[in-house]
Amino acid sequence: MLGRRHDELTTISAGEAKKRRLAQSELNGTLSLCYGDRSLECLFGQKLVISMNSHPRRLIVGMTGASGAIYGVRLLRLLQATDVETHLVMSRSAKITLTQETDLGVADVSALADVVHQVDNIGASISSGSFKTMGMVIAPCSMRSLAEIASSVTSSLLTRAADVVLKERRRLVLIVREAPLHLGHLRSMTAATEMGAIVYPPVPAFYARPESLEQMVDHTLGRVLDLFDIETKAVNRWGGLHSIKNGDS
Repeated sequence: MLGRRHDELTTISAGEAKKRRLAQSELNGTLSLCYGDRSLECLFGQKLVISMNSHPRRLIVGMTGASGAIYGVRLLRLLQATDVETHLVMSRSAKITLTQETDLGVADVSALADVVHQVDNIGASISSGSFKTMGMVIAPCSMRSLAEIASSVTSSLLTRAADVVLKERRRLVLIVREAPLHLGHLRSMTAATEMGAIVYPPVPAFYARPESLEQMVDHTLGRVLDLFDIETKAVNRWGGLHSIKNGDS
């Protein structure tokens, strides 16, 4: 079930428990302000409360039309188990790729996020640097979106949000998905890196001995979330050569 919040869609589903925990945390850490012997409640006729946790941990998740929609889906699912507030924005092509590569619909993926922004809503909260976030992950990131970000010529809320993250010196991780790469792709990656983005191709870590495609995807995403100091159980961490089963000694 979806409910409106301004111009954004908030999910009343699996993420609701997390939002309630965040709300309760803010409630527990509030202060009532006083002015001399009179409270502001007396001055203004209502109680004024200031939260001591006014900036919750927020992460923007972008999904483009590149192959690899599962990366965006699994990223949202991993984040559901954390205290991070997720803001999802999907390009129109991403919605097509999603239905082509998975059995999920747009509504299914939207239900995994705390807040969903429409890609043409250029006035959304995430389009402004004054809206504090930890940064953004684009999973997957198409070559077109990469080029827009690298050139700073943005055409949608998705690439505008990425541009905002860069200008505010926040972390931007691009899970670029394309092969083989031509010189234009490589130059865009170089330009984005020089601007402060992190290019993170979804290269599987076979040392982790994955037993399923899901484990391969989750390990990559767990390592991506490491870049934001978000701990998950998705990473089979390297413990040295002794940790490899049946390895050469």
